[in-house]
Amino acid sequence: MIRDLGVPEQAARVMERKRMTTKAERPLLSPRRLAPLLVVAMAAALCLAFGVQDYFSLDALRDNRQWLAEEVAAHRVLAVAVFALVYVGVVALSIPGASILTIAGGLVLGQILATAVVVVAATLGATLLFLVAKTSLGDALKARAAPWLQRMADGFAANALSYLLVLRLIPLFPFFVVNLVPAFLGVKLRTYVLATFLGIIPGTFVYASFGAGLGRLLDAGREVSLDSVLTPQIATALVGLAVLALLPVGYKKLQAARRAKHRP
Repeated sequence: MIRDLGVPEQAARVMERKRMTTKAERPLLSPRRLAPLLVVAMAAALCLAFGVQDYFSLDALRDNRQWLAEEVAAHRVLAVAVFALVYVGVVALSIPGASILTIAGGLVLGQILATAVVVVAATLGATLLFLVAKTSLGDALKARAAPWLQRMADGFAANALSYLLVLRLIPLFPFFVVNLVPAFLGVKLRTYVLATFLGIIPGTFVYASFGAGLGRLLDAGREVSLDSVLTPQIATALVGLAVLALLPVGYKKLQAARRAKHRP
């Protein structure tokens, strides 16, 4: 016996079918969803076209060192605020030069203050880019993901904090790539922010410390380069931290193997 549906219930089911149909037919890469990413891409392209990245070099830092020191001494609070805003923009727009900015911060602000400002600003800039990518492309890429990408997504879902810490501690990939990939793999915002904040502290401190001692090197007339920042000892220490970050992953796999072994 077929139950006769009342008018309100029939109307509700019709509306639900329309809603599901509309959602299924809605394009994943609609102009509205891509708008934030396009804005970021256009802003980055304009910065590169006007040669903004040329100011982020050791030569430019050497030439403007005296002026920077005077401005910071005269307007310290404003200088810190401007430095933080510039750093957020550089990271969010993926403009090359974040390492030079960190060294510059160490040079004019000191290693402790520079480390604190850079960690906060870099985390904020990376989070902005993460949100833009996740909103604009996350669903589309996940819907069209190849099997290997899905496997990576499963791994990040299970051990996202450890994996991201390793990627932050060891510069195996460009910073902007590490900012984007988690957005495509469905990493939670809270996990992303925490891993980014903690993971960039050691490297940031290294570059800020190098900047704090850069003045003495320049006064002595010594040649300096970015290659001299990450010495073998420092690189070994960062790798050691990355290994520690992976310990939870190994422990989970060991526990899973033990349970599978004793399973009847």
